[in-house]
Amino acid sequence: MSKPNLQAGLFAVTALFTAGAQADVLLTVDLSVVNQVTISATSGLAANSASGSDTTGVYLDNFYNGAGSSINETLISGDLTSAENTSDMSPDLFRGGSGSDTGLNIWSFTDDFNATFTAGSLAFVGSATWDLDAAAYADMLAGNSSGDIYFPADTFDDVPGAIFLGTYNVVVPAPGVLPLLGVGLGAGVIRRRR
Repeated sequence: MSKPNLQAGLFAVTALFTAGAQADVLLTVDLSVVNQVTISATSGLAANSASGSDTTGVYLDNFYNGAGSSINETLISGDLTSAENTSDMSPDLFRGGSGSDTGLNIWSFTDDFNATFTAGSLAFVGSATWDLDAAAYADMLAGNSSGDIYFPADTFDDVPGAIFLGTYNVVVPAPGVLPLLGVGLGAGVIRRRR
């Protein structure tokens, strides 16, 4: 193989790997328990470095599939925090616009002044579980199965100025389990967009 052909081949292979590169999944949102959500850190690495206030928090973009209810939740337990910060054991959830925002915000997770993420380093540690009212749970079940995480951001209008950290994925009950849940949800509410 000639040198120009070798270089062209290497460029094509490099472009293929670069185009196919995926950001790490940093958080898993588990909805498998009725009227409850558990958000857990993975071993995923932050895609970019960022620092900012946890009173703004991290934003799970396009978590919901449309407008719905505000979140009414009660923290059961949780030490979820950014990996470079200590947990204050009180992470909180927020949905902006009185339920019209399609993102989910996690805030108030560290007692440090700023939360910090470093590119190529572990992004989050710990997990947190909240009890939800039936309407908030139904809205989460009807949401999307994955999306991007930004920081610092608490509503969709913060995303353009926020830093992309990685992605999240959502775990829902198996379809055969749903009739047993007794939550009275229609099949259309349960379906997730892939």
